[in-house]
Amino acid sequence: MNSQNKLLVSHAPFWHIGTAVPARHYNTIIAALPAILMGLSVFGVPALAVMSMSIASAIGWELIYTKIAKRPNTLGDGHAVMIGTIFGMLLPATLPWWAVVTGTFVAIFIGKQIFGGIGSNPFNPAVLALAIISISWKNHLDFDAQLVHFNFDFNAAHPLVALKAFGPEVVQGYSLTQLFLGQQVGGIGSTCGLALIIGGLYLIIRGFVRWEIPFAFILGLFITATLFHMAAPERFAGPMFHLLTGYTLIGAFFLATEDATSPVYPLPMLLYGALGGIMTILIRNIGSYPDGIIYAILVINLINPLVDKIRPKAIGKVA
Repeated sequence: MNSQNKLLVSHAPFWHIGTAVPARHYNTIIAALPAILMGLSVFGVPALAVMSMSIASAIGWELIYTKIAKRPNTLGDGHAVMIGTIFGMLLPATLPWWAVVTGTFVAIFIGKQIFGGIGSNPFNPAVLALAIISISWKNHLDFDAQLVHFNFDFNAAHPLVALKAFGPEVVQGYSLTQLFLGQQVGGIGSTCGLALIIGGLYLIIRGFVRWEIPFAFILGLFITATLFHMAAPERFAGPMFHLLTGYTLIGAFFLATEDATSPVYPLPMLLYGALGGIMTILIRNIGSYPDGIIYAILVINLINPLVDKIRPKAIGKVA
């Protein structure tokens, strides 16, 4: 039955529903808390120091920029805090303070502000910052080397690095359950699959993230990893291993879904997410990097304007 009220719009003024852009940022921080707490429980005080430095320096750079540019203070919108939080989640617990501060400078100044501020950035600021410091100081982002003095009650080798170096036979010793519960070496807030899924579902249920991007991202990654594994199981690990290791789940729920760099229509969202998942496995299995999430997301950020041109056909026509 056709609704006669479907296309009716009243005259202004309109009623504001009460939500605003800052709500997205603060709810993202809330959604990240389970993964951060799990990371702190595994990596301890050093992780707390890195997270604190990342958030504080992101706030500091935001404040400095607004002073220099003589713009209104934007700290209250929570965007800088969110960038600092997400960036900190990607880092090893032993990253030096100066590298953390440099990373947040890149995220706030280069990743966000020089493009016009909130909503204008072509790349996810936290991902861009991690990519730059990974290239600049590769050794400090070597999780195995940086966490060698930690005493873990699980396998202390980064799963994807072990896979790249020794093949899938070696990583059979990793328990999928342990990986899912965060018992693996990695970024402070990126190791616990359970916590990241809880945070991601919170954002989807609250309407701050559309389900299409994380769903398509995971599906694209899963199918591509399955095809590689079926073609050559002696060379490529199975899909569940890829799903539960590295930056996969934080990438699907927190990185690829960033507002300014992701599509706004359902079909582009599905294509965007699927391309990210496919690209991740291609980099991991064929490329030289053990974890391809960061570069896969930068690539889909780059093609986002093109993908977003795929839009629904307009209803109606000019008489």
